[in-house]
Amino acid sequence: MNSNLILENLNDLKLPSHVIEHCKTVSRKALQLSSNFNHVNVDLIEEGALLHDIGRSKTHSIFHGVVGAEILRKNGYPIEVQKIAERHIGAGIPRLEAEALGLPSKDYIPLTLEEKIVAHADNLVHGTEEVGIEFVLKKWEKRIGSDHPSIPRILKLHEEIVGSTDLNE
Repeated sequence: MNSNLILENLNDLKLPSHVIEHCKTVSRKALQLSSNFNHVNVDLIEEGALLHDIGRSKTHSIFHGVVGAEILRKNGYPIEVQKIAERHIGAGIPRLEAEALGLPSKDYIPLTLEEKIVAHADNLVHGTEEVGIEFVLKKWEKRIGSDHPSIPRILKLHEEIVGSTDLNE
């Protein structure tokens, strides 16, 4: 994987520069989080993190994950990278929620450790700034409500990836 080539591809797709900078920050955060684990594919994590928001070259809606996976498929990226883009939003979106949002009917829950690391690294980056889980929860609660089922999924993902439910981490 050549990160410079990936960044060229993002530029060629006219991905806004602030989104490219966000992807670079998410990549650094994901690599940092991956150090908590012995057996992860760090090349896949770096590539997936750099490309996770490629769909934002076409839309900034909830559909950007699905669109991104399709762009990656058309450009010959491995299925593992496509799935990172498709499943990175929040802590994932189960089938019924996806259907209610108008997404194609399937689960968008990150399954592999690499998918989970990139999804949570994205949660822990706001723009180009690293943030804590408390900020993440407040942001999602403001968007979808404090009783939405995504909130416990985000906390569970945080515990799995960071190893703590401490809201100050």
